[in-house]
Amino acid sequence: MKIRAITLNNVRRFTDPAQVVGIGDGINVLSEPNEHGKSTLFDAIQALFFKPFGSRDKDVAALRPHAGGAPEVTVEVETDEGRFSIFKRWFQKPLATVHRSGTLIAQADEAEAWIAQLLGGDASGPSGLIWVRQGMTALTGGSGKEEKLALEARRDLMTSVGAEVEAMTGGRRMDKALAQCRDELAHYATATGRPRTGGPWKEAQDQVEELSAEHDHLASTARELHDALAERQRARRALAELEAPDVVEERRQKLEMTRAAHAAATRHAEEVETLARAMDLARLNAESATTRLDSYRAAEAEQKAALSEETRARQATDAARSALAERRTALEAAEVSAQEARTALQTAEDQRRRAQRAVAAREGADRRRALEARIKEAEEARRRMETAAAAARSGPDTAALQRLEALSAELSASRAARDATATQVIVHYASGSSGVIHGDDGPLADGTALPLPRSTTLRIDGIGSLEIHPAASGQEDGSVEAATAKLQTALDQIGAANLTEARAATAARAEAAARQGEAKAVLASLAPNGIYALHQELAAIPTPTTETDAPDIETAENALQAAQSHHEACRIIRETAAEALADAKADAARSDALLTSLTDRLQRAEAQQAKLGDVAEEDLATQTVTAAAALEAARLAHAEKAKDAPDAASLQAALTRAESVETQARDEIARLRPLLARLSERITRASGDAVEERLAETQEQLQAAEDKLARITHEVAVLTRLEAALQDARNEARERYFTPIVKELKPLLQLLWPDAELTWGEESLLPHALIRGGREEPIDVLSGGTQEQVALLVRLAFARMLARAGRIVPVILDDALVFTDDDRIERMFDALHRQAGDMQIIVLTCRQRAFRALGGQALRLQMVKE
Repeated sequence: MKIRAITLNNVRRFTDPAQVVGIGDGINVLSEPNEHGKSTLFDAIQALFFKPFGSRDKDVAALRPHAGGAPEVTVEVETDEGRFSIFKRWFQKPLATVHRSGTLIAQADEAEAWIAQLLGGDASGPSGLIWVRQGMTALTGGSGKEEKLALEARRDLMTSVGAEVEAMTGGRRMDKALAQCRDELAHYATATGRPRTGGPWKEAQDQVEELSAEHDHLASTARELHDALAERQRARRALAELEAPDVVEERRQKLEMTRAAHAAATRHAEEVETLARAMDLARLNAESATTRLDSYRAAEAEQKAALSEETRARQATDAARSALAERRTALEAAEVSAQEARTALQTAEDQRRRAQRAVAAREGADRRRALEARIKEAEEARRRMETAAAAARSGPDTAALQRLEALSAELSASRAARDATATQVIVHYASGSSGVIHGDDGPLADGTALPLPRSTTLRIDGIGSLEIHPAASGQEDGSVEAATAKLQTALDQIGAANLTEARAATAARAEAAARQGEAKAVLASLAPNGIYALHQELAAIPTPTTETDAPDIETAENALQAAQSHHEACRIIRETAAEALADAKADAARSDALLTSLTDRLQRAEAQQAKLGDVAEEDLATQTVTAAAALEAARLAHAEKAKDAPDAASLQAALTRAESVETQARDEIARLRPLLARLSERITRASGDAVEERLAETQEQLQAAEDKLARITHEVAVLTRLEAALQDARNEARERYFTPIVKELKPLLQLLWPDAELTWGEESLLPHALIRGGREEPIDVLSGGTQEQVALLVRLAFARMLARAGRIVPVILDDALVFTDDDRIERMFDALHRQAGDMQIIVLTCRQRAFRALGGQALRLQMVKE
């Protein structure tokens, strides 16, 4: 199927009929500005092929104009069976028809079935593979329904790669077999391979676990019975050994001996401790006497030193306070002078500002007049530029004129070729004759040859007409008429009556462009930052003020300089006085602080002397000697008593060990007696439960349950292996699907990246990653431009596969290369031309300048003339 013409009526902005005609093979380009109707054209094609004529969904409703009405779309297609016209109307009187050579061949539901058969019988068709809507250049995205339809289209394409795919190596029957295997496996296990709750595999596992637990319990009970008999025998033997009379008596004697030795050591230690306390008391008395003597001597020296320092500090404080008063008086006088200087300085500054305002007012008036004139000239230049720009956008451009010139040359060449072999008539008028012979183009000149490629009638004044029927010529092939029609079509497209008028329009456009450039240059020189910036500069000029009594600027500057010098001198004097006052304050503060500190020191020294009382230094010295002698006597007595002391730690350890042995024996006897009673009771109870017989019966049941579990486990393993084998077979079929795509894509990818490859998703049947330069990059992390380039190349490969599967459909691209740079877009154009061949590619784009390099046949969406 190839699209030859498209007509829209009452579709969005096209409330009157609009059409695209002359759509040829290979590449066709509709390059128009934004909002010209390209996406509307795409949506209309999509609706005609995939929306039933009775549909009222949101996609069909989006085709209606704002004023309402019934959208109508007509598409002429060409197939191997001929040319057909498909028509659909929605909402009011909905209708679908298919005509062939003006004859109705299907309508309503039969027309819908005919369209579906044309597309290959599925709901997604080429829209899921090779029709790219504006803003949907990626291979994924869109609504969930759109993604599902696209996946189904790719699966159908995979199925159609080879007939053997249906023979259980892939395709829909493979999916059915794989689904049945997974259903049977799901009867036993979950998706993660674990036994399903309530299923036979889980029940068999639970039975084995239950019988295993019972078997382990009975085996444990039997082991416990044997262990209890052995433990009771050991307990009886240990109890007999602990309660033997000679053993009990030995433990008692050892305990009494260690207690007596420990008591004697404790009494000796108490005596040593008493002498140690007496020695400590003598040491305290000696230290106290020494401290009192030292304190007395230190207090006396401190009182004398503090009294001398306090006297000197009081004299220094009086001198500092006198200097502080003198500095304060000097600062007050300096501040009065400084205030007077500030007042004089402010008066001088006011006078200078008034003088400056008067000068600025005079200068601002001149600048204001100059800017106003400049703005007026810039606005006039902008008006001329806009008028010229409007003229430069109308009329044919140089490329259109060159095409007309080429078509005119082609027409002239066709005429020359035709006339070279045509019959010719040459008129020779007799001298003095008044009659004239007329042809189709007017009177014939004397001696001029007139070619006659076809039957012609010549009119002879005063005689009648002459019919000439030349013989058939080999050059009369309709080329002149075809060239004439092409030239007239080109003239109609630019709205010119003839080539001369087109040349004049092109020259007018070039002249307007030149005027635009001149006006733009003038505007740039007058307003390099724009006219608005000139207005801002004008607004920034201060409004002129009138200063009637303003002083002369030079006089004001001199007065200000004198006032500033006087103010600076006064400021220095005031700061010097302030620094001197601060120094005096600091000196006075330090003197006061030192005097206060020394007064406190003298008071503390006097208080310390008062605490010592009226005691004499000689008495304190005598007390110190007596206390030292008492300390020495106490130390000798303590040393004499401590040298023969027994080892208290060893005796304590021996006592602790003897008491531990006795306590341990009593505890062990207390433990063994109830233990023997419990063991005897357990042995009696277990011997009556027939544990051995129950253990043998449980062993047989456990063996049967394990055999059943083994059978089910084997079946699960077989189903798991079968699922893997079926999955491998389907993967193999997918490899056969991927192979032709990879083969088709390889030369296209190498147009952009040498040695580049694509890896494919198993479930999505779409590219997963791009390998270039030995590095694998996931598709979703590539740049927007690279993603759209890969997507377009994949769609071209899909189109080629559809064609090989007998489903030839056009590739329609609506602004599919919006993120591609200038270098790569040239190579993408090469890819489009490489794939075009016997295919049809329709490109809709608003990037007029960039897509001029694509070539192909130019299309126009134009209104249908009544």
